[in-house]
Formats: sequence, structure tokens, C-alpha cells
Amino acid sequence: MEQRLQKLIAAAGLCSRRRAEEWLEAGRVTVNGRAARVGDKADPERDDVRLDGAPLQRQAHSVCILLNKPRGYVTTLSDERGRPTVAELVRGVPERVYPVGRLDMDSEGLLLLTNDGALTQRLLHPSFRIDKTYEVDVSGFQPDSAAVLSAVRELDGESVSPAQVTVLSRSGERARLSVVIHEGKNRQIRRMCAQCGLTVRRLRRVQEHTLTLGSLPPGKWRYLTREELDALSGE
Repeated sequence: MEQRLQKLIAAAGLCSRRRAEEWLEAGRVTVNGRAARVGDKADPERDDVRLDGAPLQRQAHSVCILLNKPRGYVTTLSDERGRPTVAELVRGVPERVYPVGRLDMDSEGLLLLTNDGALTQRLLHPSFRIDKTYEVDVSGFQPDSAAVLSAVRELDGESVSPAQVTVLSRSGERARLSVVIHEGKNRQIRRMCAQCGLTVRRLRRVQEHTLTLGSLPPGKWRYLTREELDALSGE
């Protein structure tokens, strides 16, 4: 059955559909020896689809794992500065998996890694509005801080969707907040807090869509169940 090439490439676990479109625009993909373009289709059972001259292999086994990322690790598979990476924490996974989105080095909690490009696309693309829930310990908290944080609509000249902010606990100017966002812009919560005069002491992602971190210890990972995968995929 014919499918759009960007979908085939993503299904092979090589990248997201958006990145596949960039590869197509760069002329890196051919179908039956001819350069392909964004929007072209192919039948993987019949057509010879190649990336950089190498045959496109269909992904035999889709894998998705949940990692409880500790502080001090960068969300990448390699780091030119020699910092610890999340790849070191998932060495026991036989397949090569890639992080779905990021948690900065000082943040911790729920991080998905997968070789499923289509799932990555669904979880990251803003149109799907996948909620991500964080527990954020802050200082500098004032009586109106939660309302002010919820009202943030712009960061450094860039518009952002409103966050859902709930005060979980408070002691003086220290507070623990639940913050729900779906865009996941670079260091978004830290930047929002700084803009509102709050200092982030700890930031931990505890839920993504229907998936929760639960009691998984820091630095440990587990495979997602079939039911969890179906829920994430919208099936």
C-alpha cells in the first residue's frame, strides 16, 4: 500500500516526519532511482526507497521506554562536552532509542525514549496538544504568584499558551506547584517562573498525557505496556 514518504521514513525509526520532510527537500531520498519530493508516495513492498543511497529498512520492532531521568544528565545520546547523557542510563535496551523531547540538565523526571518516529511526531507536534505535568519547587512565592504564572502569554517576544497552575503546598515564600503545559518550548517553565519573579529550586516532570512516572526510582527505566502505548498513540 502506498504511503507518503515522510511517514515511511518515520515508521522506519530514523526520525520524525518533520525531519523526514527536511531530508526530502534536501534531495537525500530516492524512489526507484529518482529524487523524491515532499508529498510523494511509495509502496514499501514494491518500490526501492533509499536514503543517502542506502535502502530504507522497515522497523522490525517498535520500542518505547519510560526513564526517570535524574539531575545531572543531558537529554541526548552523545555530548561534545563530555557530560553524562541519558544514553548511559538506558544501555540495557537492545534497540537504539531516541529521546522524545527534552529535559534540561538540572531537571528530572519522566522522559520517553523510542525508535518509533510516528509516536515521536504525535507526542511532540503542537497540534496534538499533549499535556505534560511538572512539579515545581520555587522560592519567592507571593499570594498572587500562581495567578500571575497562569497569565503568562509571552516569553521573550514569543507567544505561549497559558499554563494550568495549582499550588500543592506552601510555606512562607517557598511553594510546590503543579504546572501543566503542552507546548514544551525550550526551558519554558523556568523562563516563565523567572519572568514572574520566582526561583526554581526543583523541576520534575511527573506525567505526560496518560502516562505517569509512578514509583519508578531515579535513573531507572521500564518498557511501556501495550495499553500505555495504545493510549499514547490515541488508539
